[in-house]
Amino acid sequence: MAVRYLEAQIKKDLNRKMVFVGGPRQVGKTTLAKQVLGKKTGYLNWDDSLDRERILKRELPSSKLWVFDEIHKYRSWRNYLKGLFDKEREHHQILVTGSARLDFYRFSGDSLQGRYHYLRMNPISFAEAKTWGDSDLNTLFKFGGFPEPYFEQNLTLQKRWSREYRTRFLKEDLIDLERVQDLGSLELLMLRLPTLVGSPLSINSLREDLQLNFRTVSRWLEILERLYHIFRISPFGAPKIRAVKKEQKHYHYDWTLISDPGIRFENLVAAHLLKWVQFLEDTEGRNVELRFFRDIDGREVDFVIMEEGKPVQFIECKIGDEPISRGIYYLKERFPKVETWQISLQGKKDFEKNGIRVCPAATFLETLV
Repeated sequence: MAVRYLEAQIKKDLNRKMVFVGGPRQVGKTTLAKQVLGKKTGYLNWDDSLDRERILKRELPSSKLWVFDEIHKYRSWRNYLKGLFDKEREHHQILVTGSARLDFYRFSGDSLQGRYHYLRMNPISFAEAKTWGDSDLNTLFKFGGFPEPYFEQNLTLQKRWSREYRTRFLKEDLIDLERVQDLGSLELLMLRLPTLVGSPLSINSLREDLQLNFRTVSRWLEILERLYHIFRISPFGAPKIRAVKKEQKHYHYDWTLISDPGIRFENLVAAHLLKWVQFLEDTEGRNVELRFFRDIDGREVDFVIMEEGKPVQFIECKIGDEPISRGIYYLKERFPKVETWQISLQGKKDFEKNGIRVCPAATFLETLV
């Protein structure tokens, strides 16, 4: 069985505090939790009626490690875990998994501050797959990074999985955790979003397309982000560049929703960079951000990695061996010390020019996590 990238960190953190693992549904959180557990006797799923009864009665297994899956659907879950941890911390470890943002939902009740580490789990990446001996980036490009379609490697099954995933997301996660009455219009929004990846996302344009008000569309985007359906990144701006500063770009955790090859590849790289940034934040406490660059003259760079408010990497994505983009040249001239990459999905060239590394995407992505 493939060892996921967070397993060692979870085991390390459990020696000190509770560990919360959040992330998209079906990204492998339950499988990972059971691997850490080593046996099923300590696993409890809130969605299972028998497990739910055991949780409520506090009739918990004798296992040293307790895994609570989807317990955030219980209204009093924060107080429950707080009391359990304070009482049993000398004898038991607690691992909590969920498809909603556990770090967000804890703010609506008693704080668990100081009692847990929060780790965000992301889809399979190229660097992770390579540790299992899978070194073909095209597999990830075709089938995505969610374990089921990735390991099946069947396009028909992948399309069925994607459709069923959206249905379950609407009928289970949303109904359980959010108040949304017009699910039909929200599903239309979800179908529309993949066609808008790669460009700044205009809420006003979406509002007009869906014939809804600005506040509703804005709230729905926040819900989709909170429940790990999409993620958004903000523009990078600095006094020495004439950058746009308002509209964000969005991407999907499931990049196979996008049909255009160039935009799908950009989304794949965005998901890889998000995974890397969140890993550094969650495991090392570093202040790292993922952004993009676009200025008022039309120059663009797909991604900017920021640390402590300063750019540390520029990354531009191309399908093949194309000339170095003017946006990358522009930023490199103004920030000469920043590590700069132009990567390609299908290109073969590997060279450096004016401090800019041009290479196949696999060469860059294998340096991440």
